[in-house]
Amino acid sequence: MVIPLRDDLMVQQQLPAGILSPDRLPANLIGAWQHMVAVIMLNQTGRKPVKTVFPIFMQNWPTPLRFLLATEQEVRDVIWPLGMVNVRYKRLAGMTRDFLTWDGNDATMLYGIGKYGSDSYEIFFKQNYTVEPIDKELKRYLQEEIFAST
Repeated sequence: MVIPLRDDLMVQQQLPAGILSPDRLPANLIGAWQHMVAVIMLNQTGRKPVKTVFPIFMQNWPTPLRFLLATEQEVRDVIWPLGMVNVRYKRLAGMTRDFLTWDGNDATMLYGIGKYGSDSYEIFFKQNYTVEPIDKELKRYLQEEIFAST
């Protein structure tokens, strides 16, 4: 069963925390990988299609190891509605391969992850609110959800 994402929250706010990994990887690593998948999906795409595609993607491939076992065509079929299928698949595959040996610090060390992805990882996964994002939605989130309540 695919669980839909809420329209009133950012995709990153809705990622599962503390899940049990069927591949016996620590749950925090699975969450970080899922975060990076969401970031790649959000690149040059509106949030509405991502909120439809991301749950389907996670239902099929909830962990990096499961994703690496998928065929390219299976993945392309799922991410098709997001556009830029060739680029997006290449980024997902490259990021996932890099992720398996990544130390969890600098997200820009992962293939296909730039400033937006790094800032998003710092904010949502590491809860580091000292970053200064350029992205308007990340800025809005910090202003309205984090700093407004302090």
